[in-house]
Amino acid sequence: MTTTRVCVIGCGFGGLEAVRALARNEAAEVILIDRTNHHLFQPLLYQVATADVAAPAVAGPIRHILRRQMRRGRLTILRAEVTGIDAAQRTLQLDDGSAVAYDHLIVAAGATHSYFGNDQWSAFAPGLKTLADAFAIRARIIGAFEQAERTADDAERAACLNFVIIGAGPTGVELAGALAEIARHTLPGEFRRIDSRHARIVLMEGGPRVLSAFDEVLSASAADQLRRLGVELHTGCQVTGIDAEGVDYREGGEAKRLPARTVLWAAGVAASPLGKALAASAGAQLDRAGRVLVQPDLSLAGHPEIQVIGDLAAVTTPTKAGPKPVPGVSPAAKQMGRLAAANIGRRLRSETPQPFRYADYGSLSTLGRNAAVVQLEAPLLGRVRFSGYPAWLFWLFAHIYFLIGFRNRLVVLIDWAWSYWTFARHARIVAQPAGAAADAAAAAPRRTVPPLTPAGIPADRPPEHAA
Repeated sequence: MTTTRVCVIGCGFGGLEAVRALARNEAAEVILIDRTNHHLFQPLLYQVATADVAAPAVAGPIRHILRRQMRRGRLTILRAEVTGIDAAQRTLQLDDGSAVAYDHLIVAAGATHSYFGNDQWSAFAPGLKTLADAFAIRARIIGAFEQAERTADDAERAACLNFVIIGAGPTGVELAGALAEIARHTLPGEFRRIDSRHARIVLMEGGPRVLSAFDEVLSASAADQLRRLGVELHTGCQVTGIDAEGVDYREGGEAKRLPARTVLWAAGVAASPLGKALAASAGAQLDRAGRVLVQPDLSLAGHPEIQVIGDLAAVTTPTKAGPKPVPGVSPAAKQMGRLAAANIGRRLRSETPQPFRYADYGSLSTLGRNAAVVQLEAPLLGRVRFSGYPAWLFWLFAHIYFLIGFRNRLVVLIDWAWSYWTFARHARIVAQPAGAAADAAAAAPRRTVPPLTPAGIPADRPPEHAA
């Protein structure tokens, strides 16, 4: 039997669904290329960053997830990074200098952080896209409380206990709610010189409201729930500068500055650099965010053998009100992956490929303990929306259901139950590379830590706290 080689770049939600569908096509030899060895369940990545769950609970080895497909003998998995695409020769260049030929190509390379032209901010305000990002953010959060415990300077202590999240989309509000829980419920009583409940969790948003993708009623409900959790909201706030000491911003026409040692970025995303590679090699058109403008069937104009899916694709879907952009969410990526695989099968059978139609089942976002918002598109009922504790339960079981693997579902459910009843977060271990402590000590400003009294109580600690 003549086989067709299909290369899939990226094993996110879209790439994984495409490979699973292609593996059932006996006429396809599939090569999956990803620069990591794991598939990541990104909706719960913020819980790794905030020490609620361990990394293995939200990720799984690609070779294990696709072990059944590999047994059929037509799937090859390569851990590599694609550095270039030659559309004319139908080859991919890999990071080791080798090349891989393809007959059909599915590009599901995803997205990265966008700092809107201020890339220098990335050193001071990390975003959250990978496990490495989550570990780095966790280290910053835990390290801020530890530094506050050590310092003798009141201004420095206050800056250490100021946490700023920029961007009030789903990732931003989830990070803000989780940080509020850590400060208010997890850490009290674990430090002697600071009260973690005095931490300020500040959420900044350039638009007029949080969760702008939700309707105004749910957005207002989300804002109320965040305030009850102890989060400070600053909407209509434009960030103008970020450095190691804090954030500069404009609010109400007034320039302000907030000293903060922990700033997290959740304000924007940019398409993978492979979008530019497709533009240079295949003549693809890009939108302002660097996403690839695709045909209704997800292929490139003039290159039907190349399909782009997921966050890298700029695609619209027909609605009663006219074409509507497809959001960069996991359900959309999965649906694109399945259609891309099906359209390759149609092309191999000389059939007409089908256009993409996004089935929007709704949106949901958690804000913290017993707090969430849910917006569903239900058949016959239309749009259903609810918030608070029922929405939080719905969010919890929906994410358990969509996790990859029974073990992960069980582990996350146990971790969440334990965290709910005890407020404990046992995943807050921070690993430090060899030599990092000495390097940090050499670079850090010299500050005096107050001596301990014979009773072991810091000398500057007020008498009412000594007991």
